[in-house]
Amino acid sequence: MQILLQFLLDTSQYILYEFITRFHVYLQLFLVLIVLWVVFKKSDKKVIRLSKEDEEKIIREWKPEPLVGALLHHSTSPPRIVERKIDKYIYVDGVKCLNLASYNFLGLLTNDASEAEALRAVRKYGIGSCGPRGFYGTVDVHLQLEEDLANFFHLQEAIVYSYGFSAISTAIPAYAKRSDIIFADEYVNFAIQKGIDASRSEIKYFRHNDVEHLHKLLMEQAELDLKNKKKAKKTRKFLIIEGIYSKTGDMCPFPELMVLKKKYKLRLFIDESLTFGVLGKSGRGITQHFGVSPRDVDLIIASMEYSLATVGGFCVGSDFIVEHQRLSGLGYCFSASLPPLLTVTAITNLKSIHTNPTIIQELNNTCKHVHTSLKNNNVIMDNFNISGHELSPVKHLVPKFESSDRFMEHFVNYCQENGLTVCKATYLPEDRPPCLPSIRLAICRSLTSSDVKQAVDTFESALNSYFLSE
Repeated sequence: MQILLQFLLDTSQYILYEFITRFHVYLQLFLVLIVLWVVFKKSDKKVIRLSKEDEEKIIREWKPEPLVGALLHHSTSPPRIVERKIDKYIYVDGVKCLNLASYNFLGLLTNDASEAEALRAVRKYGIGSCGPRGFYGTVDVHLQLEEDLANFFHLQEAIVYSYGFSAISTAIPAYAKRSDIIFADEYVNFAIQKGIDASRSEIKYFRHNDVEHLHKLLMEQAELDLKNKKKAKKTRKFLIIEGIYSKTGDMCPFPELMVLKKKYKLRLFIDESLTFGVLGKSGRGITQHFGVSPRDVDLIIASMEYSLATVGGFCVGSDFIVEHQRLSGLGYCFSASLPPLLTVTAITNLKSIHTNPTIIQELNNTCKHVHTSLKNNNVIMDNFNISGHELSPVKHLVPKFESSDRFMEHFVNYCQENGLTVCKATYLPEDRPPCLPSIRLAICRSLTSSDVKQAVDTFESALNSYFLSE
């Protein structure tokens, strides 16, 4: 019996082996036939041979589609040409004007020390950095700037981006994902909006600087979390704000927001582009202004294109927060790094702020003086709402009447003709929500009392001139 079983077992193994061997042979043969069929199969398509004249006619009639749609022009007026350096005074279309249009808050655009360092950097490193930071674009000055920024904010680490817009717009989607919830002020800037969109998170906007509305949204979310605790455990919640909002000049109610942050365990991201180098005794921004430790904020983001008078942006925070961006921040990973000459400009200007913090107080005093002077002028107050905190270096003159493009153009042109440069605040069509038309003022610390009086008198004359012409 044992011999019979062994015989049957050996026979079955032999049959199985033969079957597998033959199957492989047939399969390979089948595949070879398919390849031969594909190679030698005649195409069913008829080849149309065109004459030389027909080819030239098709080429002449071909019109390529535009890569982008038609640009929307907000103004039909000719562009204004700025000549020479951007400083307290600039030359616009050949006219010397007091500058209230450039974001040069601390007046460091003409810092002699940073200009000299930039020239040295050009001679040593050349113009560009030749690639992204993670490949071959990291230069020693990039590491020096990141270390200086981290030390300035008393935080563990910093990361530098080559473009201010990309710092905030790629930092947000590096952390917030599809299953997360973002609470954001409705008037956050366009870069934040693009970052929020890229995150694909659930977005809940609260009314501008309305803490009660935010609290209501958080309570509603807390009730939803109780109904689905399993989902709530996996959902992260972010609060994204600006220290001073570029669209309004308003300062955020930071202490009240910090209370909600701790109560509802929110991750707080702050764009300090308009508060870095502006608020606080040393220029550390909104946290120093209100006496809050920057460690209580998850991520501080700012552009270097305002107070530091260069190009680029940065994020500062804990080491594990910042290091995550080195692999997931798209603007850091795939953009060419900041040119060394602009990097050393940022290093030098940051050192100027750190060693001479009195320039912060000078800027604050100038902002207050401009704010008070505007408020004390009856003609301006009868026709404009002054939007912006008294310490904000960006203020908006919002017409109380139904303004038109004609009024805005008249106001800006009149100021320019009388030696003062201001600009109308403009926004992209995708920017939301639509903002009221306004004249935007950018304050520099170098403005004197006589400069402020000149500006206020010119505004008053521009208004009188417009109403007399009506």
